[in-house]
Amino acid sequence: MHVFVNLARLVPALGALLLCAAPGIAASDPQALFDTHCASCHAHPETKAPPLATLQQMPLSRLLSALEFGKMQPQAAQLDPSERQAIAQWIAVADDAERDNWIGANACSNRIGPIPVDGHRNWGFGVRNTRHIEHGVAIDADNIGDLELAWSLAIPQVTDMRSQPVAAGNALFLGTQNGNLLALDQRSGCVFWQFRTLGAIRSSLNLAATSDGVATLFFADDLGTVYAVAAENGTLRWKTPVRIFQTSVVSGSLTFHEDRLLVPLSSFEVAVAGMPTYPCCRSHGLLLALDALTGKTLWTYHTTAQAAKTKLNSAGVQMWGPSGASVWSTPTVDARRGLVYIGTGENLSQPQTTTSDAVIAIDIASGEERWHFQALAGDVWNGACQLNGPNCPENPGPDWDIGASVILSTDSNGRDRLLVGQKSGELFALDPDRRGALLWRKRLSQGTANGGNSGIHWGMASDAGTVFAPVSDPDWKLPGYTPRPGIYAVRIADGSLLWEHPVTRGCDFDPADAPSAGLAEMRQSDANPRDRWPDCSYFYAHSAAAVLANGVVYAGALDGKLRALAADDGRELRVFETARAFTASNGIDGHGGAIDVTSAVIQGDHLYIVSGYSMFGQMPGNMLLAYALPPRKKPTDE
Repeated sequence: MHVFVNLARLVPALGALLLCAAPGIAASDPQALFDTHCASCHAHPETKAPPLATLQQMPLSRLLSALEFGKMQPQAAQLDPSERQAIAQWIAVADDAERDNWIGANACSNRIGPIPVDGHRNWGFGVRNTRHIEHGVAIDADNIGDLELAWSLAIPQVTDMRSQPVAAGNALFLGTQNGNLLALDQRSGCVFWQFRTLGAIRSSLNLAATSDGVATLFFADDLGTVYAVAAENGTLRWKTPVRIFQTSVVSGSLTFHEDRLLVPLSSFEVAVAGMPTYPCCRSHGLLLALDALTGKTLWTYHTTAQAAKTKLNSAGVQMWGPSGASVWSTPTVDARRGLVYIGTGENLSQPQTTTSDAVIAIDIASGEERWHFQALAGDVWNGACQLNGPNCPENPGPDWDIGASVILSTDSNGRDRLLVGQKSGELFALDPDRRGALLWRKRLSQGTANGGNSGIHWGMASDAGTVFAPVSDPDWKLPGYTPRPGIYAVRIADGSLLWEHPVTRGCDFDPADAPSAGLAEMRQSDANPRDRWPDCSYFYAHSAAAVLANGVVYAGALDGKLRALAADDGRELRVFETARAFTASNGIDGHGGAIDVTSAVIQGDHLYIVSGYSMFGQMPGNMLLAYALPPRKKPTDE
């Protein structure tokens, strides 16, 4: 799923890079090298690899690091160093030594204040991953229309705003694709401190206090390194590489619980399998528990057994299995039962396992599996299936991962329930007291097969009684298929639909603005900003995870809209349009784009939106937008 949510892009900036193959052309002709060894993926949107136009927004340092020791190392290994450097230099935006000068120019004159740590400043706004902000929000259905843009930041040399920020005290912590961890003033956007990472910051941030009392930011970059940074001053506490396989990647975010840091690992081998000569597949998903004080590994859970040789594919290349069952989402902690829950993706190669497309309950102390529930058996799929390649398994599955984080919520009677969203468009409720027994399943949409990011993609939100599910069905023209993008509210007690808020494109789409195919078209689109930010976006569904706060459901859409809906009946309260040009408060011209992965963070009288996600041909962007309620007007003297 994210299987393709990080498919070949598999590393959004510093590692999203080139799917290059074997050598044979002189380094003096880098365009020919690219056309021969890279364009087979990067010139074809169906492979989900980032197009050339996206790669050309990246600095040379990011491209080189990805090729030399990052996510694309396996694909570039057969190219010699001069060829790798030639390709990167031909693609790259010129390195800008002044790229981060805006940070010093926007340094705060005030100091960072006390940093409250309550266990709710993370991806799921709590370890149960309900994505429900229950306290400290002044914005509601009555005053959301009063919000005004207070300040904004444009992040240079960035195409994606993927990492969910964390708000605490007077600070807003932001991780960026160009490797900056920033502590910002919530009121002005000035910078308290900066910390540099080697790779692009891929995960969302998790703010927690370790047992020694230090408020710490935990996160991962796209080279598979986990960091612990002191929130007060930005000093490094420790960093740990966690990649088990060369293709391992951290796509979900980290969960902190009682000095344990739970790290999910997925694999971009799903994309590499599209190469006909690649021996598919040997990687699988994992969950690691790290000591949050030191970064040392406490235990490792593997979603499949170690791969063994199986057969030769039609191209005569050795195949391996089992593989896959990646963990794309953020782990969920059940403190009362001593468990952690993860959702998994499809198998990449035969043999199939019962742990693919599954919810797995793991003992949080030992890392031993307690039970699992499989939503769909026999889902064996990889990127070769989009190309009719030899690594596509016989009778491939639909690629229907459980990519959204499992939610531990309660129904209206106070009973714990596990809520599970799948790319199939189905929503499941499981009983945690009966080893994940199925209570009900509700189909919200049909889903699409063969790598379509359909159904419930990145995540849902829930309060006691209701679950709110965004649906990201693409506008594909398929026999018998009717997309149902929108936001749905479902009663947890019985799975009945409470309300639905369908969405449409709402504009006249120009077929010329469809995701381009072919190298020439991509080079042309890079020269034509309208192709990147069309007047009417091809993409418009709700892929990003929803957020619930103070009776308002926030859901970001792929056309750059953030919808705010009333939680009680789904009526639309406001739509924030972010896919536009901005002259940001830090003096940099920027542009919003698709809202994907995450949507919004709300604290006090402020709403923070990150805008821009170029994967899958969606609209790039580099904006952090801060909206605020206006100061209360003084009463008029009479």
